[in-house]
Amino acid sequence: MPLLPTRIMSIRRKEYAAQLALALPILGGQLAQTANGFVDTMMAGRVGAEHLAAVAVGASIWVPLFLFMTGVLTSATPILSRHLGGEAYHRVNPLAQQALWLGLGLGLFTAVALRGMSPVLHAMDVDPAMLPLVQGYLEGLSWGMPGAALMLAMRSYTEAMRHTRPVLWISIIGLLINIPTNYVLIYGKLGFPAMGGVGCGWATSVVMWSMALMMGLYIRRHPVYQPARLNLRRRHLEFASLAYMLRLGLPVGLSIFFEVSIFAVIALLISSLGPEIVAGHQIALNFTSLIFMVPLSFSLAATVRVGHARGRHNRDDLNLAVGSAIRMVSLVGVAAAVLLVLIRHWVPWIYTRNPEVIALASHLLLFAALYQISDAIQVVANGCLRGFEDTAWPMVMTLFAYWGIGLPLGYALALTDLLVPAMGPSGFWIGLVAGLTCAAILLGIRLRWRLRQPLTARAGNGDQSLDHAA
Repeated sequence: MPLLPTRIMSIRRKEYAAQLALALPILGGQLAQTANGFVDTMMAGRVGAEHLAAVAVGASIWVPLFLFMTGVLTSATPILSRHLGGEAYHRVNPLAQQALWLGLGLGLFTAVALRGMSPVLHAMDVDPAMLPLVQGYLEGLSWGMPGAALMLAMRSYTEAMRHTRPVLWISIIGLLINIPTNYVLIYGKLGFPAMGGVGCGWATSVVMWSMALMMGLYIRRHPVYQPARLNLRRRHLEFASLAYMLRLGLPVGLSIFFEVSIFAVIALLISSLGPEIVAGHQIALNFTSLIFMVPLSFSLAATVRVGHARGRHNRDDLNLAVGSAIRMVSLVGVAAAVLLVLIRHWVPWIYTRNPEVIALASHLLLFAALYQISDAIQVVANGCLRGFEDTAWPMVMTLFAYWGIGLPLGYALALTDLLVPAMGPSGFWIGLVAGLTCAAILLGIRLRWRLRQPLTARAGNGDQSLDHAA
């Protein structure tokens, strides 16, 4: 009996190590990709304010579409993880190919959408002088969307194989490609015309296709993929599997879109309060978005671990994976909350020297500290549910939490006297605290219910098309 607690701790340590080994390279890759946006902003800004604004407006359009595409394509990860965990290796190559077909379709759709954004830009009342720059930026970027989608599909495959390091290294190489490509295209070097901010769009396309090609070559040659290698010589098109993958991924993509859009709506609602208030809000939001990447990485790792445990029909491993993920992100949330409280006066100085903006951003970071734990728990609970291939109800729950609780409460507190005298931007941040806490509770209840259900090899909705022999 005295050995039992030691044995439990040893098992838990192994699970912690396994999830960290998955999550940390994913985190590094996300930070490297975020740095691409920073590089674009910095280099376009040196050309002029119009070019910087054009890149910012273009990013506000293509980034939500990219995130939606990312969410849809994450559906491949739990499906592939379940088959790999069950050692159904003969199904991995056909299913991975369905992810590529889905990615190609989404990439082409997104490319066409970006090229047809003129009505949206006119509706946004974009400055006519800036309009050609934004359109040129989006046109250049549209060519890279199929490459980005194929890269995302292959990322789901390699993450399901529990091999996340190439995501990190290829993202870093992509960043290193982006810097000189931006330099050449923005400023007109090596015989290319000076394109200004438009060049950022074309450079991003070069990076997207470069990363897709590097990932394809890596998967083809590295021996770690040998048990279930992606082989495109035998092409598979399974409409039932493709439809299930889309049905599973669409709620994830919509959930991400809902979450991104609520922040955009808040920014629009406070825009009338003055530039200093908008700037303070944006600083707090930008910094906390960087912190959010840590629990998000653990969420992606949890999806893989849960999927593998389901494939093995091992309830003990399943409970261990979920419990370990929740414990780790809870610690991350506590650490992030304490960190924000301690450094809230110094963070705004990274962005500005305006004392009014600094004071407001420091104040808002206190509210951000309040939701770090609930934000971490809700995102990892969502990741675990994706591992169960359970995405429809989590979408409904997050939609209710963000748009049914967070935004209405924030609006009432910030801009009306219905509950208390209008609080300004602080009211919206209290709404965010309430919305994220509600999401954490609802998703936690759903996850607890899911853990009590009988384990089956099939997807959560009983779909059988994924399990037939090749």
